[in-house]
Amino acid sequence: MSDSSSAAPKSGGGGLLLAVIYVTCLFFIWAFVTNLIDPLVKSMKVIYTLTDFETQLNQFAFFIAYGIMSIPSAAYLAKNGYAKSIVLGLVGIVAGCLIAYSTAFSHNFITVLLGLFVAASGITLLQVAANPLIASMGDPKGSHFRLNLSQAFNSMGAYLGGIFGASFLLKGDLFVQNATITQAMKDTGLSFVTNVYLLLAVVFAVFTLAVFLVRNTITHHAPKMAEHAESPFSALKSKWANLGSLGIFLYVGAEVCVISGMIFFLEQAQILNVPSQVAGFVGPIFMLFAMFGRFGGSVLLRYFKATTMLAFVATCASILCLIVIATYSMPATPLGGSVTLPGNFVAPLTTGFIPGCAAILIGLFNSIMFPTIFTITLERSTAPASATSGLMCMAICGGGFISILYGFTVDQLVAHFPIGARSLAFGVPLICYLYVLWFSQAAKKAHVHVIEEGVSVGH
Repeated sequence: MSDSSSAAPKSGGGGLLLAVIYVTCLFFIWAFVTNLIDPLVKSMKVIYTLTDFETQLNQFAFFIAYGIMSIPSAAYLAKNGYAKSIVLGLVGIVAGCLIAYSTAFSHNFITVLLGLFVAASGITLLQVAANPLIASMGDPKGSHFRLNLSQAFNSMGAYLGGIFGASFLLKGDLFVQNATITQAMKDTGLSFVTNVYLLLAVVFAVFTLAVFLVRNTITHHAPKMAEHAESPFSALKSKWANLGSLGIFLYVGAEVCVISGMIFFLEQAQILNVPSQVAGFVGPIFMLFAMFGRFGGSVLLRYFKATTMLAFVATCASILCLIVIATYSMPATPLGGSVTLPGNFVAPLTTGFIPGCAAILIGLFNSIMFPTIFTITLERSTAPASATSGLMCMAICGGGFISILYGFTVDQLVAHFPIGARSLAFGVPLICYLYVLWFSQAAKKAHVHVIEEGVSVGH
């Protein structure tokens, strides 16, 4: 039975708290699975001897699902309701993990890519359903609290996904610095990868069963389905829907290429000069900064205009990229003393920490970009809110396209700048952040309206 028959959101109910906990866990799960890819990128590069372009196909296979599956996901939700959509989304993640696990038998990199795409398709459906659902489950006055709590779990999942991946996907002799790699070492590394995805498949399968048992409670408290869902493509007629979607496309792309290349960047001799696993522990601090920035940014947005805040964070992110680029040929001069990094690794303090810290600190200024671009666009788009929102959700696929552009850029630069290629490649996210900065300035002059469905299409 579709949720379309649901009445207005209700409060109370014996199983409501448990259902809210389960739905909140969804935010943790999809962030965990998404950020597990960052250490996976390093693992696949070593196991299959890939170029940087080929390595970034991991991110492309994952994020392209947002562009392909957003509309089918919205259609499935409209027809079958929230409970069935969440269960199917979780089944998609389990299926994707099992496909990735099957690489233990196929020994083919394409199997990993297929598993990532299937898992991301499930996550796309979860995201379409979970955001409005968590807001409607319980007292309407507590909707903002529930959304913020869910986002906190999302940030936690992002951080722990990276730490978990570094612990289990980057362990063993295969990732020891200057190691002579053998086929046996590659086989062992692949077994670590496939076993992790098998474990995740089992855990998520159990969780799917738990959600299935509370499906009636979820349906009871789900929001009423819209009678007519606007196609995201109808928003293409609006100038600001297009500009905002491009902003989302580039912002997500910048974030993905920075964080997915973080391990490669930090482990370099002229940066932190640490083993891959240690770099894998340090890299997720990027997501911790993003979590802190979300909370701090939420407070600041009460006192400053959204366009002003967006301009500020885009400027800061651009400056940090410029610092990384400007230090591309700077040797790691000892500064005296040492630093204990995550993983209890003691690293000598050098000038390489300057670009290293700059790259990680980008996470702090990435934090509020997505929701701020989103709301600024909705307030200026002449298309219905649902269509504009749908188009921006599809634009998340920028994470895939920009990341392979970043990988291609590294491959081209390494022939001419073997030491500083990865630093110079920060020119890719820099261009993305400069567009976000331009967008924030242009938005100041645009007409603003109340976010609603009744806005006529056209510019």
